[in-house]
Amino acid sequence: MELDGLTRIRVTDPGRIATAWAARRRRPLVGDDGRMLLIAADHPARGALGVRGNASAMANRRDLLDRLVTALARPGVDGVLGTPDVLDDLVLLGALDGKVAIGSMNRGGLQGAVFELDDRFTAYTADEIATRGLDGGKMLTRICLGDPGTVSTLEASAHAVTGLAQRGLMAMVEPFLSVVEDGRVRNLLDADSTIASIGIASGLGASSAHTWLKLPVVDDLARVMEATMLPTLLLGGDPQGDPHDTYAAWSDALTLPSVTGLVVGRALLYPPDGDVAAAVDIASGLVHGGAS
Repeated sequence: MELDGLTRIRVTDPGRIATAWAARRRRPLVGDDGRMLLIAADHPARGALGVRGNASAMANRRDLLDRLVTALARPGVDGVLGTPDVLDDLVLLGALDGKVAIGSMNRGGLQGAVFELDDRFTAYTADEIATRGLDGGKMLTRICLGDPGTVSTLEASAHAVTGLAQRGLMAMVEPFLSVVEDGRVRNLLDADSTIASIGIASGLGASSAHTWLKLPVVDDLARVMEATMLPTLLLGGDPQGDPHDTYAAWSDALTLPSVTGLVVGRALLYPPDGDVAAAVDIASGLVHGGAS
């Protein structure tokens, strides 16, 4: 299907989305090597459209979908993380066959909002993830000791972890210790703060059997990874420097215990040279082997 057909289907035959999910060819969560590379595309739903200083880089949905289709077609890309609007388009395009699909659950903490840390669950529920045949759910869990909205986010994350575990589905928790400075939320990206966030996130929910962590690549990451036995995917973020330095940092991090792969969005979908396929191939080689 071409991108031009997506709106027509939503107007004339919206039930086709459910049909496409039911017909989607699924795969095991991880392959034989136990590693995973996911492409992240849940940023727009939180009002975060910027990449490397371009505040509207992700605003063009046709362009974003085209980049996602290119990335998902590359060897070694295991799947995608996104909100329902993005994943529904991708499943209609046939881009999710044989891929892992992780639903982003809480997008209520809009970037720059006064309520940003009261990060309500406004997208997928555990029930809908199971019904559609997705492979898991992800929750951003920012922990600010000075903001009362944090406790609501923690409670909602705990319920989501429990609900996903009951259905045998991955619960991907992305924790940060955060502070508010001059009205803006800032995540603390030092080793000790990351370790504290790991301890809090790991204890969420009634079962940890299906809990995975999504963590930033921070200094002293080897010591950070000593804080957990949970499978961990490292997030790519929005690197500002030389991509080769970013790839080198990922390569070193992927050798650490419990590190199982990468979740990368902007760094691969919007590389400085514009070559999505080449950037994805480098990341795939780092995760699964076979690239320099």
